Amino acid sequence: MNRNLVKALQVAWGLPEFRSGLRHLIDLDEVSVLLATLSVADQDREVESSLLSLLRSSLDTVEIREAVLLLLERDEVRRPLVAAVVEPLADRPGQAAAIASAAEDPAVRREVRAVLDSAKARELIWQAIDNQVSDNRFGLIRRAAVLFVRHPSVRRLAWAAHRHGVLRKLRRRPLPTPDIAEDGGRARA
Repeated sequence: MNRNLVKALQVAWGLPEFRSGLRHLIDLDEVSVLLATLSVADQDREVESSLLSLLRSSLDTVEIREAVLLLLERDEVRRPLVAAVVEPLADRPGQAAAIASAAEDPAVRREVRAVLDSAKARELIWQAIDNQVSDNRFGLIRRAAVLFVRHPSVRRLAWAAHRHGVLRKLRRRPLPTPDIAEDGGRARA
C-alpha cells in the first residue's frame, strides 16, 4: 500500500469532526486497526481487500460519502492522496502533472462528486475495480464503456479531466529505459 495514501487516510482519520461524524456509522476500532496494518510496509492481498471492502461500503453510505468528499476539499488530505496516485508514475512526469492539475481543479472535484452521487455509477465503478483486480481487461473496458455511455456525469468528468491533459497523457506510453543486458553487461568507455 502506498505510504502517501496511508498518510492521507491517517490525516483524515485524525480530524475530530470527521471521526465524530462517523462514530455512529462504523466501527472506529476496526478502521484504526486497519490503518495501523496499512502503515506497515508489507501487507498481503487480504488487507488490501479489506480496505476496498470498507471503502465500498463507506461510499454507499450517504453520510460517509459526503464526509469523504468534503475531506477531498481539504488540501492536507487531497494532496497526499494525489501524491499516492502519481508516485508510481515517476517515469511519466507529464501524466503525473496532468493528474495533479486535475485534482486541484474545483470543477473536476464537482464532477467526481456527481459521479459518486449516482448509485448505478458507483456499482459500475466497483465492478470495473473488481475486473481490474482479477486482471479481467475485457470486463474492465466493458464497464468503462457502459459508464461513459449511460452516465452523463462520467462524460462531464472525462471532459474536465481532458482539459488538464489527463486523457492525452494516459494514451502515451512511458519512455523505454535502457537495458544493461543490451550490451552484454559491459560498460562502454
